[in-house]
Amino acid sequence: MENSRHFQYGDQEIEYLKKKDKRLAEVIDAIGPIRREVEDDLFTSVVHHIVGQQISTKAQRTVWGKVVDLTGDVHARSILDAGVDELQKCGLSFRKAEYIVDFAHKVHCGNFDLEGLSDKVDEEVIKELSSLRGIGEWTAEMILLFCMKRPDVLSYGDLAIQRGMRMIYRHRKIDRKKFEMYRRRYSPYGSTASLYIWAVAGGAIEGLTDCAPAPKKVKR
Repeated sequence: MENSRHFQYGDQEIEYLKKKDKRLAEVIDAIGPIRREVEDDLFTSVVHHIVGQQISTKAQRTVWGKVVDLTGDVHARSILDAGVDELQKCGLSFRKAEYIVDFAHKVHCGNFDLEGLSDKVDEEVIKELSSLRGIGEWTAEMILLFCMKRPDVLSYGDLAIQRGMRMIYRHRKIDRKKFEMYRRRYSPYGSTASLYIWAVAGGAIEGLTDCAPAPKKVKR
């Protein structure tokens, strides 16, 4: 995969995962190469992820387009110049707009060393990012993968990852113990495994179903 705007992986990652896991090997062969876009700018990525929380992809695209139109270039100074009120006019909730402005203020004043994150290991990055208002562990993991391009990100808190694992391995439930078993198996290429597990969860392989038990009907 040559386009730097997509998550980079190649024969080394694929051959390793196929050797380690027979069922994942079948999935990889069935789906083929996956192209997932990544972001290059860390500040923009954090803001983008806050914008996208708890809304549809379509809504995120619309709101994000308005934020870009408002700021011209999404960076700390342009966000601070816009302020909470103007960001809300883009379709953001007051809370999200407040989180974004607070983040921009911390970066602009030097209270949060965004550039220094590149020198930290994954666990430290997650801890640092999760200290920001509006950023939880799952969001920090997504930033690790889709902006910082770290090679070994597999999120237990991602419901689509759990769903994809149930579908691939025919489990009714993915508890922490099972998840850690697979995480260790995929490491150090958990990010590439994540791409394929997400694809499965999204219906990339026809006929592969979710083994989770159906929710119990509530008697009225």
